[in-house]
Amino acid sequence: MPFADFKYADLIHRCFRCGYCKFPVHWEDVNNCPPYARFRMESYSCGGRLWLTRAWLNDQIDWTEHLAEILYSCTTCKNCVVKCPLRFNVDIVNMIVAARGEMVEAGKVPPAVKRFLENIELYGNPYGESKDKRGQWVDGTRVERYHGQEYLYYVGCTGSYDARAQQAARTLATVMIRAGVSFGILGTEENCDGNEVHKLGESGLFEMLAENNIKQFKGIGIQKIVTFSPHAYNVIKNSYNQYGGSFEVFHYTQILQGLIEERKINNLMSFNAKVAFHDPCFLGRWNEEYEAPRAILRAVKEVELIEMDKNRDGALCCGGGGGNFQIDLLGGSENSPARRRVREAHEAGANILAVACPKCLVMLNDAVKSEELGDKLAVMDISEIVAKGCGI
Repeated sequence: MPFADFKYADLIHRCFRCGYCKFPVHWEDVNNCPPYARFRMESYSCGGRLWLTRAWLNDQIDWTEHLAEILYSCTTCKNCVVKCPLRFNVDIVNMIVAARGEMVEAGKVPPAVKRFLENIELYGNPYGESKDKRGQWVDGTRVERYHGQEYLYYVGCTGSYDARAQQAARTLATVMIRAGVSFGILGTEENCDGNEVHKLGESGLFEMLAENNIKQFKGIGIQKIVTFSPHAYNVIKNSYNQYGGSFEVFHYTQILQGLIEERKINNLMSFNAKVAFHDPCFLGRWNEEYEAPRAILRAVKEVELIEMDKNRDGALCCGGGGGNFQIDLLGGSENSPARRRVREAHEAGANILAVACPKCLVMLNDAVKSEELGDKLAVMDISEIVAKGCGI
């Protein structure tokens, strides 16, 4: 593709000629870009990545696997968008996604990205697991298949297949049953939501996933959806409408907050702990939901909610976005975003790091082990904290 035909050809240079995002009010905030924090090289910064992208699209440098890994190391956390004061800030991540689309179109992506996308196309999940296993997380619970209940509980790939995330998915289901929420699941008929597929630049596969999911949802009369993952929440809420899918979509913390306010969940027992909440990128920066998780935690007796220095729209990404929870281009170092994040929680005085995203749960739980903080810091999903407060 000639560079002149690239959608952002007249815009991309404005970012890398600026560099404002690397001159923050507080110097330590310069580390908020996950790849830049991990590698500390200009090529992994927001501007550096786009500079290399322009050079490749303009035939000034050749494609290499290393170049592709730099481009795919971006977690699409949107920190750069939030920090940039210029008018084109809304398109910074879009430029990365569009450039990845060119790599996908040319068949030039890192092997790990290729496997990720192939697994979703073949199996409906990035783990390459059988669809028959997708509903096994529900074994031993009273969760029912969807048959016209008020909500579809959309669990997603991580909650369905990862052992740690499965625990939290079951706990959330148990809490909702206890509170009298009318919901059902798709079980083995559930398919990938496509958020990471979209962010990895595979627009054709994403369109297929979105259209098939919308057809399925409409076919069985689904109108309201509660998602376990902020990633699913983001894509179903903000992207499916482009393909005719208009649903009422809620992240589970919004549902739990409502249940607490309506006193359908009340008298949460004492939970003597210092809890720091980690804002998920796709709940916070992408959808500006910061209060629901905190309102839930404040409702639990004797929970001391403390804030890490990096919180809300300044929170540090766990490093799992953009497929990196599986592709893992940022791991293998004490400077990985997840390990830095758990150190921040520990240094803030927390003994529980609360999360509201299964990908964050997995990434940060593994980081606690790597940091050997297991006897000092526990990573818990907010649903698990509520469950313990309910005596479940």
